[in-house]
Amino acid sequence: MPEPRAVTGPVVVAMLTYRRPEDLARAVPTFRAELDTVPGESWLLVVDNDPDASAREAVTALGDPRVRYEHEPRPGIAAGRNRALDASHDADLLVFVDDDEHPCPGWLSNLLATYERTGAGAVAGAVVSEYDTEPDAWMAAGRFFDRRRLPTGTPIDMAATNNLLLDLSQVPGDLRFDEEWGLTGGSDSLFTRMLHLRGVSMVWCDEAVVVDRVPTSRLTREWVLRRARRTGNSTVRVALALAPAGPRRWAVRAEGLARGAVRMVGGVARILLGRASGSIVHDARGRRTLARGRGMVGAAVGSVVAEYART
Repeated sequence: MPEPRAVTGPVVVAMLTYRRPEDLARAVPTFRAELDTVPGESWLLVVDNDPDASAREAVTALGDPRVRYEHEPRPGIAAGRNRALDASHDADLLVFVDDDEHPCPGWLSNLLATYERTGAGAVAGAVVSEYDTEPDAWMAAGRFFDRRRLPTGTPIDMAATNNLLLDLSQVPGDLRFDEEWGLTGGSDSLFTRMLHLRGVSMVWCDEAVVVDRVPTSRLTREWVLRRARRTGNSTVRVALALAPAGPRRWAVRAEGLARGAVRMVGGVARILLGRASGSIVHDARGRRTLARGRGMVGAAVGSVVAEYART
């Protein structure tokens, strides 16, 4: 087990953005304010993944030395995450957040307290959703935007980068976000799985909460089912990427195919049950299960869902 650690060096909060000026304008001051709640040197790093550097003027116009700007013109969120790693080489801790979030009071101090108490190489915090418009009954019944909540200190083996602290001294120097995954999603899951397999401990902090703003454009059946399909796709793709070539990878492929097919059958059965009973809960959750299963089967046979593809 890792030993407790003290935060003595710089802390960088890295926010990736791509052509979302309104979200950025809301997020920057709220995360910037959290820096004042913790002792020691720290700053907010905005990584602009727009080839046109559209966020540069808004960030630099702040004239705040604790808000820094980095431009990563290569497309894809993985390239942006790697830029954050490179730009934080003189920091001790790097915290990833998204530009459509805002922190609850005490977010950063709680995250750092869990890190100090556990000495973990990575600490993931909770993400809860708020909506521009209230989801309809079907959307609520499907619980499409619910995320996991765990007791603080619970060991985990995978995390997203929407609320994630990394102790850079414990991250192997050759470990990077795979940029081939930059437009498909899942590069953070792959990165943290590899971190776990390298023996780096990861724990949960349930008091370190950020709020994810869900725009009305995402409150459609098409969007949430596409996200469910991509999530299933990424799950199997991560397992395949970590499996050694040869019989083991074929076994993982077969397992993904079987698990996905079971989900598809179960999803269809629940949709039919919902139709017979008039239950929107069964219908919504059945369609979510079916979409996730489709993604898993697709990954097993080599299909990739490119959620973040750009035109």
